[in-house]
Amino acid sequence: MATIAEKKIDLDSAGIRRRDFIHIAPVSFAAVGVAASAIPLVDSMNPSADILAVSSIEVDLSSIEPGQRVTVSWRNQPVFIVRRRATDIARTQADDANPGLIDPLSDSARVQKSEWLIMIGVCTHLGCIPLGQKEGDVRGKYGGWFCPCHGSLYDLSGRVRRGPAPRNLDIPPYVFLSDTKIRIG
Repeated sequence: MATIAEKKIDLDSAGIRRRDFIHIAPVSFAAVGVAASAIPLVDSMNPSADILAVSSIEVDLSSIEPGQRVTVSWRNQPVFIVRRRATDIARTQADDANPGLIDPLSDSARVQKSEWLIMIGVCTHLGCIPLGQKEGDVRGKYGGWFCPCHGSLYDLSGRVRRGPAPRNLDIPPYVFLSDTKIRIG
């Protein structure tokens, strides 16, 4: 039988036994391995460069005349860009307090600059594309857009005025980069 003097505990200078080191080392290596393999896994969840490229677009507004309506594509959806005349702006702002608005939101809450209206051109009822962007299109009695699917009417601010549409035409996230350029998305 061994005596206490013979059972000498083998400690290194830090006080860790060799047996503890044999248990700690593989666990540490496994933790480093899991972390190293998790980084590419998490990175693969980020959108790829081609997706990021179409997630935002820049539009030059300098060629758009007052009263003109332009359609651009963003995320496979039409975006209506309208350079409104002063009479259009006055007309929509006069209707801000109209109790007949289905989704009452003031004109100034829908635009960043009153001259420019930027909105997604998809009807909020069933996803049809409203008419009114081209010359000669039916625009309805409010002068904005008309959804041919179920007859929703929108005013010059994209607010739903009549029909089954539950809310106004959506406003995409956008920012003015300069007086003549915007970034959508």
